[in-house]
Amino acid sequence: MKKVLLLTTFLTTTLLGLKAQVKFVNEFLNIGVGARAHGMFGSVVASSNDASAAFWNTASLTRLNAPLSVSVMHANWFGDIANFDYFTIAKRLGQDNKSYGAISFIRLGVDNISNTLNIVNPDGTIDLEKSTEFSAVDYAFLVSYARSVGKSDKLALGGNLKIIRRKVGEFGSAWGFGADFSMQYKISDKLSLGAMVRDITTTFNTWSFDLSEEEKEVFQSTGNEVPISSSEISLPRLIAGLAYQGQIGSQFSYLAELDANISSYGTQSGVLSGKNFSLEPSLGAELGYARRVYLRLGIGNLQRVLNEVNANKRDFEFQPNIGFGLVLGRLKLDYALANVGKISDSLASHIFSLNLDLAEKPASK
Repeated sequence: MKKVLLLTTFLTTTLLGLKAQVKFVNEFLNIGVGARAHGMFGSVVASSNDASAAFWNTASLTRLNAPLSVSVMHANWFGDIANFDYFTIAKRLGQDNKSYGAISFIRLGVDNISNTLNIVNPDGTIDLEKSTEFSAVDYAFLVSYARSVGKSDKLALGGNLKIIRRKVGEFGSAWGFGADFSMQYKISDKLSLGAMVRDITTTFNTWSFDLSEEEKEVFQSTGNEVPISSSEISLPRLIAGLAYQGQIGSQFSYLAELDANISSYGTQSGVLSGKNFSLEPSLGAELGYARRVYLRLGIGNLQRVLNEVNANKRDFEFQPNIGFGLVLGRLKLDYALANVGKISDSLASHIFSLNLDLAEKPASK
């Protein structure tokens, strides 16, 4: 019976509480992609420099040097509990070299979850052979476009159209649709400003459920509400960043970026938040050698968490991320170690990504 209660609690918290929610919706899209970005705690909205810019700041696609670029990522989140995968391909469009388009795919899945809804027989005995497995999976498909504006190409604008598909086994599923808008402005050769408005149109998820009468009875007998069709709404969120980069001699380069994630959600633990406002700062840095080897550090998730001994007291905590990169010609290999800090005793996550710049095919004579 404990297993039944655990499963129904999981389904209730995952599938229910969805009635016109406007907080913490589609959170898998706030995790971020690419090991380079994670090594800097996502502080790349002003300095994205590979195909993963389609996610972080679509306008930054115009800064790519290659006419065709591919980026892939695999991450084991929360101590291998969840698998996060990302793929994008970005291509230069038109003859003026001012436009880029990209297609991206994201999957976050928790697999092999035990389904114990049907293990209790009518006489109250337990039959573990009736236990099956299911997956809770979130998908996102993004179509991106970016273009430089003006003769100087200092300003670039971009946007995403996104389709979201979420599934929890055969119990429930949802479709969602939304859009993002972004800009990047090169103030100088060293200083860049970037901004991304996620869910600028708001993003709607519509859920539907398919439970048998027997499964509904399990929910009711364990004191849980039976899931019904419902909807979620993601409110717009602004992420703005300022990046500064330069050289130390002829071999070393450096980059530092400060980002601010601003939303109307509001949390009690955020260092700069209220009931209907939240500002979450993060800082990222990158040190490069000979344009071949890169070391990265990021700091974020600044929070005032409850003291474990005194519930009336809050302690200040933050999380650091670290990472490194290796450039082998047109191939870039990156690794990041995230969730290193103490907050909520979170499990460390390993992130690997690869970026390949492809040369333009020579024109036939």
